[in-house]
Amino acid sequence: MLQHTMTKRKTLIIACFGIALGLCIGTVLKNYRALEIVKRCSLRPTNLKSPNEIIGLNDEDTIQNSQRNLVFVGVMTAKNFIEGRARAVYDTWGKEVPGRIAFFSSEGSYSEELPVVGLKNVDDRYPPQKKSFMMLYYMYEHYIDRFEWFIRADDDVYMEPDKLERFLRSIDSSKPQFIGQAGKGNSEEFGLLSLEFDENFCMGGPGVILSSETLRRVAPHIPTCLKNLYSTHEDVEVGRCVQKFAGIPCTWNYEMQYILRHNSSGRNAYTGKLKRKEIHNAITLHPIKQAPLMYRLHSYIQGLKAEELRQESLLLHRDIKRMAKYLEVPDDSTYMVPSVSPGAVPDKDNGKRHFEDHNILGISPELNKFVPASTADLLDWSFISRSLYSAGSANPKQKIDSAMREGLEDVITEVMENINYYSRQRGRVIEFRELLYGYHRLDAIHGQDLILDLLLIYKKYRGKKMTVPVRRHLYVQRAFTGIFVKELDEDFYNVTLQQSLLGSLLHNGMARLSSHFTMASNLLAPPPDNIVFVLPIAGRLATFQRFLATYERVCIDASQHCDLLVVIFGPPDELTDHLQQLNELRARHIYKQINYIQRSGQFSRGVALDIAARSSYIRQEDIILFIDVDMVFGVETLQRVRMHTQRGRQVYLPIVFSQYDPKRRGEASASESLPIDDENGYFRQFGFGICAIYKSDILDDDINGFDKDITGWGLEDVKFLEKIVRVGTRQHGFLSNTAEVPLDYNEAAEQWRRLTVFRAPDPTLVHIYHDISCDVQLDAPQYNMCLGTKANSLGSTRLMEQLFFNNRQNVEFIAEFNRQKQQTR
Repeated sequence: MLQHTMTKRKTLIIACFGIALGLCIGTVLKNYRALEIVKRCSLRPTNLKSPNEIIGLNDEDTIQNSQRNLVFVGVMTAKNFIEGRARAVYDTWGKEVPGRIAFFSSEGSYSEELPVVGLKNVDDRYPPQKKSFMMLYYMYEHYIDRFEWFIRADDDVYMEPDKLERFLRSIDSSKPQFIGQAGKGNSEEFGLLSLEFDENFCMGGPGVILSSETLRRVAPHIPTCLKNLYSTHEDVEVGRCVQKFAGIPCTWNYEMQYILRHNSSGRNAYTGKLKRKEIHNAITLHPIKQAPLMYRLHSYIQGLKAEELRQESLLLHRDIKRMAKYLEVPDDSTYMVPSVSPGAVPDKDNGKRHFEDHNILGISPELNKFVPASTADLLDWSFISRSLYSAGSANPKQKIDSAMREGLEDVITEVMENINYYSRQRGRVIEFRELLYGYHRLDAIHGQDLILDLLLIYKKYRGKKMTVPVRRHLYVQRAFTGIFVKELDEDFYNVTLQQSLLGSLLHNGMARLSSHFTMASNLLAPPPDNIVFVLPIAGRLATFQRFLATYERVCIDASQHCDLLVVIFGPPDELTDHLQQLNELRARHIYKQINYIQRSGQFSRGVALDIAARSSYIRQEDIILFIDVDMVFGVETLQRVRMHTQRGRQVYLPIVFSQYDPKRRGEASASESLPIDDENGYFRQFGFGICAIYKSDILDDDINGFDKDITGWGLEDVKFLEKIVRVGTRQHGFLSNTAEVPLDYNEAAEQWRRLTVFRAPDPTLVHIYHDISCDVQLDAPQYNMCLGTKANSLGSTRLMEQLFFNNRQNVEFIAEFNRQKQQTR
């Protein structure tokens, strides 16, 4: 019995031991992956590196023997921001600091690539009062005798190291200095920060600068300051501590708000346009909450520095050119070719100009740098107003592009900054109000010339105050610098080539693979919207035949989903040939919609287009293309019509290419095959007769088709455009008292159309030249428009110039006219 009991007890002990062992093994297996991760993790503490090793400071480097011991920048960050904001700071301005930089984070923080200091017994809680004070104490403990200045900064601030160095070297660091943007709290915190009437603090966001003497006085008392906190704001408490133990407040300097700049827009700060005065003048910019914005801002600042370096190089070239003149060095001397030894240039090439010549880059700014050899070499001036008028952009005319606009803004901004550089000393400021007009030209060798007429506002605020508008002419030359060549290594070229080859192979492979599969019909792209050509005509049979041939070739033979609707004016006996042409086209294409509407009254284009738009031949979802019989077009024209016409949103008015009179060029008749250039025609900027619009939009209550009161030639397109513009500026209308209106009123108002007009030159839409006869019976506006179109179609400006100067009498007449004009003055 005893032996049985012992055996049973032994079995129970073994079972318990097995269960415990199984639980341990199960736990280990369950957490095997976590253990592996922990095993691989390098929880390397920061104390394996000395403080000097963390920031890359040599033991022998001191203030006296090193230029890089000017300032130590301590950046407060957190573990979560080390690979984001902190890395962005280090990659941009951090490496260019005229001293050293370190990132202070919570205990255990570490980075292989960044100089990160994990502060002992400090966490990442906010507000970072303890982190801020302990960072200052760390600076004092390890670097107080190694740097002249110490900066407390956040990881969302941008600094310009060059400006910072110039600023700090102009101040005595041996005296106690506490520099920053002074503050006393906002209106909600007034009286709650325990500040005396004469006390302030340096706002922490844009950065706080302390001299070594200030830190030396304050740091030993940091434990006391940490035990006596009166608010939750760490910058307020740092300011209180400095005031108490260093005996100095934050600088009461008004300019600090511009030097150490804080933008109150929060996360939206510096997300928009960077070309602003505050960015150009500031040393620090705060806040930049996203790392990509830091890189963007840094790229912009680097671009400004590159501009300054190019300007300095030009000034050096001019100094060399000036000194060469004093030393009587000839212009063709090899000594005037930079970076080239005299023996490297053969004697026969001594007279050749190089693009790096001081003879080119060293010329002082003037408008007569370029000397043309003949009238053919003359540089054209372009006139600048709301649009750009020049020989190069006259066909078609165009607005000032973004590059030109940005360049003008740069010039005006820089000039105004120079004008107002001493505004405080002189007690006046001059503000830019408007660019009235200007001229510009481009010389490929020397640069861009500008003549600008500026409207300025002169404000005098010292002495006798006044505000006076003034106009001034500004003469500017933006000189080119030398040519810079950037060489790319072979690896870059090979990688780029491999990527392009890989992309090509993938594209071709997918194309071949897709050719073996058939997509389901419901996955195929829907057919394009149907285009209905609306053509009003009276007479002109030969031109009508040409139009029908073009329509058949482009629209029907190419299967472009188009219909044709012709509105014919004239007595029935005169329309036989026209109808015969239409019936023959119908017979050849019996399944196509080729229709016509016959009118016997006087020709009116407005009446014809209005009747066609309201006819049952056109559906609500169709695009109506109002066209003239003189037009020729291509498949690309139809693609642009579908692309730029949007139902309920946009109307397309293409700018057509109109041919000049071929007889002026000595040709017998007009041709469809003429090239699209300035000598053969022009883009008709002010013609609105060719229009693409959905039927549902043209029958809108505020448009309601065309004006039918206009007879004869022209003006109906202008009236139609005015209606579209009115609809485009219409606002949504909502009524709050819905008891007085139908229940669906607000819903209908939401669906109101707001049409915009899209215009663009279309080189495939060509108006073939024909003689224009202006009826004197037309109304004055129509008659003047007709004469203007006739004059524009005579020939190019160059051709008119040649015809004028080829006649000796014209030249003599102008000479005599100018002579008499001078005598009458």
